[in-house]
Amino acid sequence: MTRSTNAFVTRTIITPSPPPAGERGLGAWLRRNLFATPKDIVLTILALALLGYIVPHLLNWLFLQAVWDGTDRTFCATKVQGGTQPDGWNGACWAFVKAKYDQMLFGRYPITERWRPTLVAILFVLTLVPLLIPKVPFKGLNAALLLLVLPFISFWLLYGGFGLQIVETPLWGGLMVTLILSFVGIAASLPLGILLALGRRSDLPAIRLICVTFIEIVRGIPLITVLFMASVMLPLFLPTGWTIDKFLRALVGVSIFTSAYMAEVIRGGLQAIPKGQFEGADALGLSYWQKTRLIILPQAIKLVVPSIVNTFIGTFKDTSLVSIIGMYDLLGIVQFNFTDATWATAVTPMTGLVFAGFVFWLFCFGMSRYSSFMERHLDTGHKR
Repeated sequence: MTRSTNAFVTRTIITPSPPPAGERGLGAWLRRNLFATPKDIVLTILALALLGYIVPHLLNWLFLQAVWDGTDRTFCATKVQGGTQPDGWNGACWAFVKAKYDQMLFGRYPITERWRPTLVAILFVLTLVPLLIPKVPFKGLNAALLLLVLPFISFWLLYGGFGLQIVETPLWGGLMVTLILSFVGIAASLPLGILLALGRRSDLPAIRLICVTFIEIVRGIPLITVLFMASVMLPLFLPTGWTIDKFLRALVGVSIFTSAYMAEVIRGGLQAIPKGQFEGADALGLSYWQKTRLIILPQAIKLVVPSIVNTFIGTFKDTSLVSIIGMYDLLGIVQFNFTDATWATAVTPMTGLVFAGFVFWLFCFGMSRYSSFMERHLDTGHKR
């Protein structure tokens, strides 16, 4: 064999060349994402025109012409309405939110005792955040503190007794009620939903029939009907003199309603597991519960994380329906304060609703972002 002497054959590795200047930077990004085709150009121009029209008015109403301080309605009313603002003024009344802020957080909870829900919130954050961070150790202990210990401590602190002043649940309200209802509903619906999903796929006809009947009945009626039945009809079936706290009835109603939807979400994940996973677990000699706990459920839950979080977000927003049965959550407190003559102005309702909507969005957006993080963290099967 003869050795090639072609001069055009290189014997060294050439370093990668940088991309062309036209394919880098802001201009290239705009061209690829906003001006790639004539259709994209038209839609981009229309979107920019719409934003150019809406954003200035929105900023003007929210911030520039908004009233930030005041003690009564005169600060947020025009002169025609008996206030101090010029005629034609149009801005948010954040002074109303500032004046009612504590009530929006705690409802009618006694002012001198509001350190108790504040302490519960701090304990909740201290136990929840480490559980959400994958690298933090002792997850089992952390989960036990959050799901088993904290509920009893929280009930004692919020309700009272054993040295603390008793605060009846009708005095609870605001964001505190929203968070309690949503957290209990979320924490209770996931294990109940898993059991219902497993029961619906059971080989035992009686268990399967019970689970299917429960799921289909609960999913077939709206949440407001469940809440009305728990609040109005349930006492009719109790013995004379017996009663169940209305707040507890709402907790049970929200948990049962959410668990039916969660069961279908989990069932979708179970059906997506290949049959070979079940056969492989059986070949290893694992029992039904070992197979389910160690092999099937982890894979099924991983597949349906977006749907689970979507159900959680829906539960968080649906808690506002408890105002129909006379419980004042965040939205209920905001609406209740619209009747306060001290702050009765044309812009007060819109300002309160914008504030409540922003709070709901903040929590829902946080759950959505954490869901995306968990999807990336658990996506181990498709890494390049």
